[in-house]
Amino acid sequence: MSKTMENIREYLVLMKEKELKEALAEVPLPELIEQWDSLSEEEEVKIFTGLTIEQKVDLITSLALSKQEALITSLTGEHLKILLAEMDPDDLTDFIQSVSPEVREAVWNALGEEAKRETQFLLKFDEDDAAGLMTPRYLALRSSLTVAQALTWVRKSAASIETIYYIYILDQLQRLIGVVSLRDILAAENEELIENIMVKNVTSVFDDTDREEAAVILETYDFLALPVVDHYNRLLGIITFDDIIDVIREEQTEDIYKMGAMGGSTDPYLESSVFALVKKRIPWLIILLMAATITTNVIAHYQAVLQAAVVLAFFIPIVTGTGGNSGTQSATLMIRGLATGEIHFRDLRRILIKEILVGTTIGLTLGLLTIGRSMFFPPYISLDQAMAVGLAMTFVVIIATLVGTIAPVIIDRLGKDPAVMAGPLIATIIDVSGLTIYFETAKFLLKIN
Repeated sequence: MSKTMENIREYLVLMKEKELKEALAEVPLPELIEQWDSLSEEEEVKIFTGLTIEQKVDLITSLALSKQEALITSLTGEHLKILLAEMDPDDLTDFIQSVSPEVREAVWNALGEEAKRETQFLLKFDEDDAAGLMTPRYLALRSSLTVAQALTWVRKSAASIETIYYIYILDQLQRLIGVVSLRDILAAENEELIENIMVKNVTSVFDDTDREEAAVILETYDFLALPVVDHYNRLLGIITFDDIIDVIREEQTEDIYKMGAMGGSTDPYLESSVFALVKKRIPWLIILLMAATITTNVIAHYQAVLQAAVVLAFFIPIVTGTGGNSGTQSATLMIRGLATGEIHFRDLRRILIKEILVGTTIGLTLGLLTIGRSMFFPPYISLDQAMAVGLAMTFVVIIATLVGTIAPVIIDRLGKDPAVMAGPLIATIIDVSGLTIYFETAKFLLKIN
């Protein structure tokens, strides 16, 4: 904890309001957010009251929903109206969509007419689409203006728009026909027409484009903002880079949850109830439990092999576990590549050739290590048994690598989310195929009927 935060806590205890406000003016917002959960509700309200309006807006849009609701309900009358008036339309819309009906009504009644119009406009769009991320506060001009006239508009509009770095050029039907950066305007002569310096081939997304796809486009082109248009190419709003960062973080969190066979909710862990956590985890666990019955049937089918060489049972977890790990590694690479757009279905042949070589190299290496481990560490087994275990390990790793490679690509090709289905599917396939390979290899090398 920094010296400033220590002073803030001290001023809270001693009720020194003047010193508290001075300290709050100096504390970095990330540090305040980091310490927020350690504060009592009374301390939260006191600190929030002492912040500037800009600090309040930045803080409240960075906290968990329950904390946001608590702070909003602590404000009344003009204080609430002033705060809401300073919030960006997209942040305000997200907040209204998420809060309880009681808080939503209080917030709505405190909004000004312009904020209500902007919010109603944004509420028409699905929050998972590109339009659900956009702000309607952008600067748009006509191409017939001169650079000097454009700069006049920039100065007049700077305080009320989200970003002034890009100025969008529209025709009389509000269709997007160009874009020009503030840098290009500043570098041009005052008499130069905007149509002569604007970029006419504008990269944009439709309002119903998936927000993850919009995030990839903005990240790929390294834009600070991305225009959103309807299917008539009329400009609706812009997505700014800070909102895209939030999307990338949420999507990565969601994919991690899905790969762990959990629901895709991104709600903070400490904000989730026990029931919500159980609901998130148990569906796939039940499915995996049912799938495990197939594995037990495979073991039962090869009961004669185990009776002839009981020691082989000790190596089942090693072989299947290593195969599962290998398959998970390949699946992780594929899912990430699919998510970033690096990998496509058309690349499957090249990917398979590469992964066959990788899987074979890894499989042979682990197979040799398994033979050595089986002979020199307990439980001690004979050379032919060690060869059976090692060879099985090699085959299982190769197959697991291929399954982990192919499954996500095929699932994505079918229009499903590979992050959701790949993990459980790969685990089941590898367990069943791994055990089958293991026992068949043992039967062949050990000549068990």
